[in-house]
Amino acid sequence: MEWAPTQEGLSQLLQLLKDSVSSNNEIHTMIQQKLDSFNKIPDYPNYLVYILTQMPQEEASTRAIAGLLLKNIIRVHFSSILSEVLAYVKTLSIKGLGDPDVMVRGIIGNVITTIVTRGGLADWPQVLPSLMELLDSPDYNVVEGSFGALQKICEDSARELDQDIEGTRPLNFMIPKIIAFFDSPHVKIRVYAISCINQFILMRSNSLFVHIDAFVAALFKRAGDENPEVRKNVCQALVMLLEVRPDKLMPEINNVVEYMLYSTQDQDEQVALEACEFWLAFAEQEELREHLRPFLDRIVPVLLKGMVYSEMDILTLGGDEDDTDVPDSETDIKPRFHRAKTHTFERTETNGGETSTPANREEEDDEDDEDDDMDDDDIYSEWNLRKCSAAALDVLATVFGNVLLEILLPFLREQLFHQEWKHRECGILALGAVSEGCMEGVEPHLQNLVPYLIQTLNDPKPLVRSITCWTLGRYSRWCVNPSGTPQDRSKYFEPLLVGLLHRVLDNNKRVQEAACSAFATLEEEACELLIPYLDPILRNLVFAFTKYQHKNLLILYDAIGTLADSVSGALNKKEYIDILMPPLIEKWHLLKDDDRDLFPLLECLSSVTTALGLGFQPFAQPVFERCVKLIHNTLVQYQLHQQNPSLDMPDKDFMIVALDLLSGLTQGLGNQVEALVSSSSPPLLSLLSVCLTDPVAEVRQSAYALLGDLSIACFTHIKPYLNQFMVDLISQVDPNAEHVSVCNNAAWAAGEIALQCGSEMQPWIPPLLERLIPLLISETTPRTLLENAGITIGRLGLVCPQLVAPHLDTFSEAWCKALRSIRDNDEKDTAFRGLCEMIQVNPNGIAKSFLYFCDAVVQWQQPPDELNEIFRKILNGFKQMMGPNWEAYTNHFPHHIRQRLLERYGL
Repeated sequence: MEWAPTQEGLSQLLQLLKDSVSSNNEIHTMIQQKLDSFNKIPDYPNYLVYILTQMPQEEASTRAIAGLLLKNIIRVHFSSILSEVLAYVKTLSIKGLGDPDVMVRGIIGNVITTIVTRGGLADWPQVLPSLMELLDSPDYNVVEGSFGALQKICEDSARELDQDIEGTRPLNFMIPKIIAFFDSPHVKIRVYAISCINQFILMRSNSLFVHIDAFVAALFKRAGDENPEVRKNVCQALVMLLEVRPDKLMPEINNVVEYMLYSTQDQDEQVALEACEFWLAFAEQEELREHLRPFLDRIVPVLLKGMVYSEMDILTLGGDEDDTDVPDSETDIKPRFHRAKTHTFERTETNGGETSTPANREEEDDEDDEDDDMDDDDIYSEWNLRKCSAAALDVLATVFGNVLLEILLPFLREQLFHQEWKHRECGILALGAVSEGCMEGVEPHLQNLVPYLIQTLNDPKPLVRSITCWTLGRYSRWCVNPSGTPQDRSKYFEPLLVGLLHRVLDNNKRVQEAACSAFATLEEEACELLIPYLDPILRNLVFAFTKYQHKNLLILYDAIGTLADSVSGALNKKEYIDILMPPLIEKWHLLKDDDRDLFPLLECLSSVTTALGLGFQPFAQPVFERCVKLIHNTLVQYQLHQQNPSLDMPDKDFMIVALDLLSGLTQGLGNQVEALVSSSSPPLLSLLSVCLTDPVAEVRQSAYALLGDLSIACFTHIKPYLNQFMVDLISQVDPNAEHVSVCNNAAWAAGEIALQCGSEMQPWIPPLLERLIPLLISETTPRTLLENAGITIGRLGLVCPQLVAPHLDTFSEAWCKALRSIRDNDEKDTAFRGLCEMIQVNPNGIAKSFLYFCDAVVQWQQPPDELNEIFRKILNGFKQMMGPNWEAYTNHFPHHIRQRLLERYGL
């Protein structure tokens, strides 16, 4: 506190701060450079805090600029600030918290919280006692300034506050004192107080739970507060309490529900939105659901009311006109991230017997997140009351099914046939929202509802047309497979196909987007049923290239890629290739190597190349060469960045998406890719060897997918690198893998390499088994990885049964459970042949798991003749070995297994 500014320095700095608001760019830049140069002066922060807190005679805007500069210095250069300088800043900031100017004291609070964030509470133990003491000040400005700082500390440092600092837990003395301020006569203080406490609910802070009754009582007192910001915080608190301490709300649940019903209809949309979250939280907690059931008939109409577009929504959205020719704003386009390729299997429906995996088995991270469904109606980017209401109805439908539907139906009829378009739109949104949870109950009505919806695709209002596309997308599975005769399909599927294709070419961009997304969903459901309609589908989608602006082009690529995945080789006809490929190749040539729009195009081409197979050959060379170039350029840029970190880190997504397209090309061209690999410059295999050890997991994931595909198509090029590849591969097959999809693809690639290597695979089999068997027998291995581990163990057993068979007793039960539900295919065939080879070497190894073996065998829909005979031989061998005990043993088998064994093998 001995420090004092020099008059000359203070005057110079004040003048610069005043001049810094100049509208002249040159002057502004010059001043900014001068101010930046002061960062090297050790006591520069002292000058800034002095102007901020000790010069009330100066303009508030000048002091505010000083405070913002100070905050930035603390944020960026904290570690280099001298301790005595920081002490001076701390002291003056605390003293200045009661400044009469609201903007200035807010910035002082920000300076304090930035010091706490950068240095931690332990480095400034006096800050919390000082702030808490200032709350007792008779001066409102001091209390408000202190609370502003406290609220930010509670938000940013909640975990730290809930730990002992120098033997004291700050929250123990903070919480009871802050709760007392819930009754403050000042709105801002009430908001700060409730917001502070709210930070600790989801943390389940013991310090809060000690005072939970006082907290809940104080909350209830504030429920009717006249200020919407206070009510919003009360609703937030009640939603969180329902999640972590429902016992404290249940005694008053009737009153709480009444309050939340009222608040969900609050005139202030932020209050209504926070209250609406309550129904989502309530429905998602299984043990509370029965408490919710009696209120459903009250909740449903309130949610429907929240789903109707408000006038403000419509003004914000705009787009009520033909805007197809209006270029997109770049801010409308969400950043796009490529999802690296994972090798997975199709599965048959589980039908009785043993389940394939434990109930708690986690799914792969890359499987579609169904929570994204509500985003298909891209109402607008932020979460709002309409979206929350629809999501709540969706969850309630999933939980209560037809009970909810019975309550909803009268309201739904009223909305769907309402004269006003906003209500019809709300009804269609509601119908889509309950599609999953209430399908059984809705199904009898669909023969009337689907034609109504298809007709509504022509509604004059774009917002009605777009939500109708979304809802029809959610019912597309029924339209593809309507209950009744196959002839019914022509009544629903064909009109839906035609209707969505018309809307794909709508003159409104929002409708185009919804139609394209819905059509992609229909493609996934219809698959080969699309084949007779390929010509009009392709012509429509290709015409959309001439019509779409930037954002919808990216969705169009998805629709074309999904079409290729759905109809597969049926696309490989000259007339279809002539329609589809010219616009795709034109876009391919137009996009530069550093344009992120390459991602969706490359993803689309990856699907197209796989579907077209050899039909893609005329386009293969330039595509192949560009992918190699993208990988090479990214690796070079990464190497330069490693040598000189001041250079930009390259975007490795370009490399990932190029590796995935090369996988698609390799699958499509088969052994014809060999010529491209042998002539690639630089050599593809040397680039691949670097990618296999890249620090970015998604790069390794795609690299191992490509390694497996190249092993199938042109193993001669893999062979020279095999020793190096296998060392790297084995290190990625890790039972404790952090990156499951890398482990998954590496395990799969090992199986493909084994088939090519044959008995030469021997040296790598023991270390692979050391890693694959723990994966297979673990209760927590995700299903796709489980299946790939099983397939590869089977293939290792096929090429070297003597090495793998001794372990059969350890893994055979888990192996059979993992692979029973995979749909019949060549990979499953080779794996089961391997298992049978191992059983012949070590029949005792399967004895304990024989029931599971029988279950896995009978799950085959149509086993290849040769494999079927191997099964017959093994099963009969076991029957003979057991002699008269066979009947008694198999009598304990589930009925479907005994029946199949009898029908297929006469056992």
